[in-house]
Amino acid sequence: MHDDDRYDDPRLIRPEGLTPGADGVSRETEPRFRAPGDQSEPTTTRAPDCEPVVHRDPPAVGAARPGPESYSPLPPLDAVARPANLPADRSGPTRRNSGAASRFEPGAGGNVPPPVPQQPQPNAVPDALPREPVRADKPSPAPGASAVDPTGPTYVSRETPTREEDDPPLAMEAMRAVQILNPSGEVSMPRPERTRVMSVANQKGGVGKTTTTVNLAVALALHGNRVLVVDLDPQGNASTGLNVPHHTGVPDVYDCLINSVPLEEVAQEVEGIPNLWCVPATIDLAGAEIELVSVVARESRLARAIAAYPGHFDYVFIDCPPSLGLLTVNALVAAQEVLIPIQCEYYALEGLNQLINNINLVRQHLNPALEVSTILLTMYDRRTRLADAVEQDVRNHFGDKVLQAVIPRNVRVSEAPSYGQSVMTYDPGSRGATSYFEAALEIAERGVKEPVSRNA
Repeated sequence: MHDDDRYDDPRLIRPEGLTPGADGVSRETEPRFRAPGDQSEPTTTRAPDCEPVVHRDPPAVGAARPGPESYSPLPPLDAVARPANLPADRSGPTRRNSGAASRFEPGAGGNVPPPVPQQPQPNAVPDALPREPVRADKPSPAPGASAVDPTGPTYVSRETPTREEDDPPLAMEAMRAVQILNPSGEVSMPRPERTRVMSVANQKGGVGKTTTTVNLAVALALHGNRVLVVDLDPQGNASTGLNVPHHTGVPDVYDCLINSVPLEEVAQEVEGIPNLWCVPATIDLAGAEIELVSVVARESRLARAIAAYPGHFDYVFIDCPPSLGLLTVNALVAAQEVLIPIQCEYYALEGLNQLINNINLVRQHLNPALEVSTILLTMYDRRTRLADAVEQDVRNHFGDKVLQAVIPRNVRVSEAPSYGQSVMTYDPGSRGATSYFEAALEIAERGVKEPVSRNA
């Protein structure tokens, strides 16, 4: 767009006679370069002297000019943006700018325009670039190596493998899986002197009682301990997690409580897990609360059934229902220790006081040997402040009874029961399996005085 010929478009070629000035340059803009034949001094700042990058040494002054093939091909001037104030010489058939072309003449003087940028040529090595002298005490880098100063502060040798390269995540997961599964069958966790009967209780539902029972039992059994799981929850989730049949008609813990059936006739071996047995629970157990009301010594029925078992177990885990009824009371009377899983949320803390009061009542009237020995934090979410606050409150209140191992939220723990497995066998390299393994090892080491070399 032009306004009274005050602005010149360098792309517009005007015919002779219509140019704003005699030399074709706008009078409102000072010329930066002198036109051919103009001897007046330019008023603009002289452009810096720049040598164009060429592929061969220029000939000496006075020598014959080499042919066109001696120079690298340059891009056509029409493809390069011409300065706005540079006049064009249209006398030649190629529209070659005489001012710009004279710069490349050997020995030419005058003002020096900026060099025309050259396109990089493949496989071309410029001869005019300065070369760094080779020092005897400085070894030349190998082909393809990075020329980085090894004395610099940020230099990292690429030839030295890092910790991540030595132990990739898959290798670490495989190592954890082998450690948890213990394919050799050796006794790697301490075995107690006497049978430890632990009741896993919390009147709040959904805190991880059944999941904790199943995974701790499997972890201890895989490492040489004889474990019995008593499913005292009418939902039968512990039986499902261990892949033990618990449909209607299967002998279950209800027969032991109501009909006084021996426990060894009800217990079933868990498939694929050595040294692990399970007493299943069916839907019939839902009516046991009412039927036990009229039974003599109703609170100690389960304790007598466990004491009459002829075999020896290192651990007996009792999975309690989410209530404080007669089934939970039977579990507390039969146990010497209480394991309380606590979800890292506020509601889990709210009902904990009532559970402690009931445990104290059972200790005073029915089982003086009962004690709260273990607190396990479950469903820990490190992204929330609430989980950290609950953990601090529980540790401040219970002290050393809280396990150092914390069970995080892990989807593998929730997926395992749908396959009839525990997370220890479903995905032994996962974070959930590793956490439960650490919790089982800590439980085994806390209350054990027997050396590890004992075998049954």
